[in-house]
Amino acid sequence: MYSEVELVRGVVVLAEKLDKDSPFSSKSVITTQLLKDLLKEKASKDHGYFLKVTALKKVGTGQILDHSRKMLFHVAFSCRTFIPLQGEILEGVVYKVHNLGVFIRCGPLNYAYLSARKMPNYHYVAGTKPFFLKGDLAKIEKKVVVRFRVLHARWTAKSREIRNEFVVLGSMVGDSLGPVYGPHEPDL
Repeated sequence: MYSEVELVRGVVVLAEKLDKDSPFSSKSVITTQLLKDLLKEKASKDHGYFLKVTALKKVGTGQILDHSRKMLFHVAFSCRTFIPLQGEILEGVVYKVHNLGVFIRCGPLNYAYLSARKMPNYHYVAGTKPFFLKGDLAKIEKKVVVRFRVLHARWTAKSREIRNEFVVLGSMVGDSLGPVYGPHEPDL
C-alpha cells in the first residue's frame, strides 16, 4: 500500500559544508544529506519503503555535537512510502525459478516468494530455463510479470543477507491472479 507520512529525522552535517551567508545552499546540503540517510536506511517496519521525499516541512536550528565539527539538524518532511500488506494484490517480475516456486521483485520489494503449492494447476518443467506451466496456455518463467496476493509480510531488520527489507509470501489462489505478460525486461 502506498501512503504519505510525515517524519522527523536528525540530520548530521559537517559544519564546514554549511554556508552561513546563504541559507539556501545550507538547506540544500541538509536536504542532500537527508536523502542519503533515507537511501541508506531504505525502509522502516512501521512505514515501509521510503520512495520519495514530497515536501520539506521544517529544518530546525543546528546544534553542535560534542565539540566536533558536526552539526545536528532536526528535519520535518513528508515522504511517500510503500508497505506490503496482507491481502493486497501486487504485480512483480519473476527473477528466479526453482522446483519449489519462484522469487519475484515488486518495486522496491526484492524478496517475494510464490510457492508452487500456491500456484494452482501449474506444474514445474525442468531444464536449462526452468518454468511453471498451466496446461498449454500460461507459463511462468524468468522476466514474466505475475499478479499475486500477499499472504504474509515479515520485516527483517538485521540478517546476514537481508537488511531493512520486507519478505513476502504470495499466492495465486483466486480470480485474476497469475501471469500478466512476459517475458519482460524490467527498467532499472
